[in-house]
Amino acid sequence: MSSLPYELSSRVQAIAGIDPELRPATKPQFGHFQSNVALRLAKSQGQPPRVVAQRIVDELDVADLCEPLEIAGPGFINFRLRSDVLARAITDQLAEPGVGVQTTDHPQIVVIDYSAPNVAKQMHVGHLRTTIIGDCFNRVLTAVGHQVIPQNHIGDWGTQFGMLVEEVLEEGVDASTLALVEAEALYKRGSLRFREDPAFAERARRRVVALQSGDEQTRSIWRQLIDISLAGFNATYDRLNVKLTDDHLAGESTYNDDLASVAAELETDGTGVIDQGALVVFVEGFNAPMIVRKSDGGYGYSITDLAAVRHRVRDLHANRIIYVTDARQSDHFAQVFAVCRLAGWLPDDVIAQHVGYGMVLGPDGKPYKTREGKAMLLADLLDLAEEQVAPPIALAAIKYADLSNGLNKDYVFDVDRMVQTTGNTGPYLQYAHARLAQVLRRAEAEGLVVEEKIAVLDEPAEQTLALLLTRFGEVVADVADTLQPHRLCGYLYELAGALSVFYEQCPVLKSDGEVRASRLALCTLTKKVLASGLDMLGIEPLERM
Repeated sequence: MSSLPYELSSRVQAIAGIDPELRPATKPQFGHFQSNVALRLAKSQGQPPRVVAQRIVDELDVADLCEPLEIAGPGFINFRLRSDVLARAITDQLAEPGVGVQTTDHPQIVVIDYSAPNVAKQMHVGHLRTTIIGDCFNRVLTAVGHQVIPQNHIGDWGTQFGMLVEEVLEEGVDASTLALVEAEALYKRGSLRFREDPAFAERARRRVVALQSGDEQTRSIWRQLIDISLAGFNATYDRLNVKLTDDHLAGESTYNDDLASVAAELETDGTGVIDQGALVVFVEGFNAPMIVRKSDGGYGYSITDLAAVRHRVRDLHANRIIYVTDARQSDHFAQVFAVCRLAGWLPDDVIAQHVGYGMVLGPDGKPYKTREGKAMLLADLLDLAEEQVAPPIALAAIKYADLSNGLNKDYVFDVDRMVQTTGNTGPYLQYAHARLAQVLRRAEAEGLVVEEKIAVLDEPAEQTLALLLTRFGEVVADVADTLQPHRLCGYLYELAGALSVFYEQCPVLKSDGEVRASRLALCTLTKKVLASGLDMLGIEPLERM
């Protein structure tokens, strides 16, 4: 459990007076943890670091946790946990439902805004990262005990729908019979006609007014376009194995009836001011004011996001709001949050975060597109990966390649590298899990009873693996706090590497007695942690590969 290093740190700090900043030892001969606290104290105490280190060691009582302490080099203090203490901690962790993941003492209502495709358009490569990242946040935050409310802010309102509905009527098609690919083709025909036919463009503008005023025929076609789009979106979500359903829909149209009251509140309380006929909000630190309502009475681009924040705090009672979008929208959301703070819709105790991400690049280092220079459809991207390997492995490759990089960085979509079962890839982690499953199946076939109890941890490779397992909970808690899933990916990769060394140096089924029982238990816990960690990444932990 993560309480072992915490307990050690607390005891050292009680003597040293400062955080000892325990770090995992760089080499096995240095023990399990190291601290440079003596080096940091030496100058203030006017003594050589080794003298300071010796004083700390002499006063420190950790015999119940550690073997005799060692002082190394210029004054590092090395801590080696007693094998029986580590074995007991691991056994305790085995008994926990969350394999060491502690639920938070301060559960929050967390709203996560992600995916957000546009009605009558197929999802493209630009929707890949928001959907995968948002789903990972959903899984991790749920795992640590928060109530997560996903919000899929689909593009289902605006001037383009006047054009779409008018094109449906011009062509005389039954919109309810269209597939999403056909609706997108209709969208493209309507766009072309809008640009080339002024009379059609004028009819389309009038159709927007009809949509906004609730005209029955217009609204009916609009709803049909949404329904066929949702069918396409949901098929993609099923294929991606993400936790988004129709229950999480909160498209632009959701807030249409709220826009007038948003503008009125801002104007009444003085947050917004009339400037050249428009209602705007000036925010310190931004080059231009936010236009809430234009001089012609139409609404600005940002007002829907203002209405969404107000709704999520007032009605959903969110303690934390997370937006997962392209990094290029960071300034937009910073201004939205600032305006909401000024208006009182975003109290100081409510956290609002924009998590921006980089682009998906092709092997040439340029934004991933088709040969025709268009944005690659998400379905085609998945097909490309599945040409190499089975769907669950292809999906693991895609998700891990995305999440294992820093989110704000661009990353190269290189299928050949991503699907490898060696190296830092998703399939490599799946293989590690499947390998453990095979060992446990063989143990069962041999009639061995696998008890989740570890009694012996004498080999360095066993101890390294066990110590890594104790860190799982703190890694998950860190990701829930920082929203940096690459840290979980890095941990799982390190765990899989330690598992490989354990396999090489510590025979499992060929050992005997307590040693075999302990190693089988260690395999069981490692499998549990890998399965839990992979699930938080949205990756299926395979039993066979």
